[in-house]
Amino acid sequence: MISTRTRIAAAVAGLAAVGATTVGAVSATAAPAPPRGVIQTSHLSIAAAQKAAQAALDAAGKAGQRVSVAVVDRDGNTMLTLRGDGAGPQSYSSAQQKAFTAVSWNAKTSELVGRLQQAPTLKDIDGTLFLAGAVPVTAGTAPIAAVGVAGAPSGAQDESFAQAGVEALGK
Repeated sequence: MISTRTRIAAAVAGLAAVGATTVGAVSATAAPAPPRGVIQTSHLSIAAAQKAAQAALDAAGKAGQRVSVAVVDRDGNTMLTLRGDGAGPQSYSSAQQKAFTAVSWNAKTSELVGRLQQAPTLKDIDGTLFLAGAVPVTAGTAPIAAVGVAGAPSGAQDESFAQAGVEALGK
């Protein structure tokens, strides 16, 4: 029985051989489909994550707020966290949890707070925090990351800073 890794390696080698025979040719056809069982997803680059986080931190600074900013990837893994000067100790983990929550449901956390009334057990999911302050980053309609902010006196302020981070990605 041939292992999955061997099949994938053979498929990649086969594609490389086909590609090598057509060097210089321009093709208008779609990219070849990935091998069976392989899922391709989009991810935010670390440079883009840094840009979004810094824009959120800058927006908070202009408003005189001391916050922490976290950016998580599509799988909810933390890409980076910036703890702003003077930000409270709780803001670091809160920003991460807010971002995780936003990417998990592909919605701003302020919108998710309302969903708790219909499904209060959502708050029991480990790692989530249903407080305003995070905004998902999407590619088309699919979430690929989220920016979470914590530390301002209100979740609405946190969320406006997170939104500034997401908007910086379009510039």
